[in-house]
Amino acid sequence: MKSGIVHAACALLILMIGMNAPLQAAETPTDLPGDSIYLLDLGLVDQDSRASKLSDLRGRPVLIAMFYTSCKYACPLVIDTLKSTAKALPDDARARLRIVLVSFDPQRDTPAVLKAVSAERHIDLAHWTLARTDEAGVRELAAVLDVHYRAVMNGDFNHSSTITLLDEQGRIAAHSDRLGEPDPDLVASVRRIIAAAP
Repeated sequence: MKSGIVHAACALLILMIGMNAPLQAAETPTDLPGDSIYLLDLGLVDQDSRASKLSDLRGRPVLIAMFYTSCKYACPLVIDTLKSTAKALPDDARARLRIVLVSFDPQRDTPAVLKAVSAERHIDLAHWTLARTDEAGVRELAAVLDVHYRAVMNGDFNHSSTITLLDEQGRIAAHSDRLGEPDPDLVASVRRIIAAAP
């Protein structure tokens, strides 16, 4: 788990991205805290071809990670770890949690592909969202989530596998790089954030 220093770095990074982006009126809520990742004007399209903004996730605790559907190694483990993390929560806490996976690979991960993977992996779309954004959005989201990635020649991606917990205002509450089993510290943080949420 990372220290509160991440929050200051996140706020600075969001501010820098915002300064380099064109001004867009009323694209994101104006009453968000300064270290909320929802300040990014980031568009998403989900597995059902529904368009939304990252800031639409506001109001519920969120576990968010990045992946791509053709990944054969780390990404299936990310999905399994998110499932087991949710399963480690009490039923009422699990019902309040949203889980979001955003693809590194917008060229190939179309809504139809995302939908097929959700069916193949038995993902509960009542509580999960699989989404894509454009390449600029991938870079921005990876930067604020402290996810490192690069495309390689065969079309795969080398990437870190960080799971991030966001509070209901989109502030980073915890990170975990542990895969294959629930991270007890992350589970405890999810329970704490859900208990504190209005």
